[in-house]
Amino acid sequence: MAKKLFSPYTIKDVTFKNRIVMSPMCMYSCPNEDGKVMNWHLTHYTSRAVGQVGLVILEASAVTPQGRISPYDLGIWSDEHIEGLRQLVQLNHEHDSKIGIQIAHAGRKAELEGPIIAPSAIAFNSDMKQPQEMTVKDIKDTVEAFKQAARRAKAAGFDVIELHGAHGYLINEFLSPLSNRRTDEYGGSEENRYRFLSEVIDAVKEEWDGPLFVRISSTDFTEGGNTPDTYVTYAKQMKEQGVDLIDCSAGAVVPAQIDAFPGYQVPYADQIKHEAEIPTGAVGLILNGTQAEEILKNDRADLIFLARELLRDPYWPRTAAVELGTKIDPPKQYQRGWRFN
Repeated sequence: MAKKLFSPYTIKDVTFKNRIVMSPMCMYSCPNEDGKVMNWHLTHYTSRAVGQVGLVILEASAVTPQGRISPYDLGIWSDEHIEGLRQLVQLNHEHDSKIGIQIAHAGRKAELEGPIIAPSAIAFNSDMKQPQEMTVKDIKDTVEAFKQAARRAKAAGFDVIELHGAHGYLINEFLSPLSNRRTDEYGGSEENRYRFLSEVIDAVKEEWDGPLFVRISSTDFTEGGNTPDTYVTYAKQMKEQGVDLIDCSAGAVVPAQIDAFPGYQVPYADQIKHEAEIPTGAVGLILNGTQAEEILKNDRADLIFLARELLRDPYWPRTAAVELGTKIDPPKQYQRGWRFN
């Protein structure tokens, strides 16, 4: 019987050869602090394409220098970044893998010299810097920075753009009442807290007509914060604006105790998929092929996002195929070595 994990999936005119996605994971590997692609990135991402991952998504790539998580992040704030990103796209395409880029702003979780910005002047915790509250001009400038990042992503040839609206970074900070205490049109109600993301989506779509994902933190794990029900409402709005898939992660907008166990975030993808009627990606301690196949066969999500498992095993698709008793096409250079029994 055919395995759904290895079935193709099409969004707009882009077809992924299977349902396996490499989640964005920061590499902190730009030693010159210029945000440019290094040899490490060329090796790291291309090896997962060789390993037959259907969609590889780059780490959070900053839309402004101030929006980096660390000084060593990849960047997409300058046209000078396009050449290296284009090379990375071409290498992945050589191995029949689609490639996406997550564009992001760290907000109050930026660990940089100089001032940092956020919706409200509230530090993440006592060890981190207090941000400056963004002015309306700051907000408009940042929306424009996302738009220009989308233009550069298109010029580099990416197949997918993902907006980073999770893990306590800037978009997530606007969405959560725990980090957004504004009293203007960008705070004070769910509708107002969504406004920043709404403007970013509209601006990005002025430059980008390909598949558009948004990664969310489906719950804040804290009383008074956002819940999956909140995100059902937001996901419906995102769908209306032309977002194609919601990547359902969770947590990290405020310090919180999280009971993490295999598949602990899958119910969020399931709920949002069916209640908002939008495709979703499942993420969070998905460890093996059997678990991934169950999620897909039971229609709990449409794509499987893997993080640490692909750090441990760049050839996880082969590992999963062996476990599921099926075969996939290996890279022709590896045909003598890839056994499936």
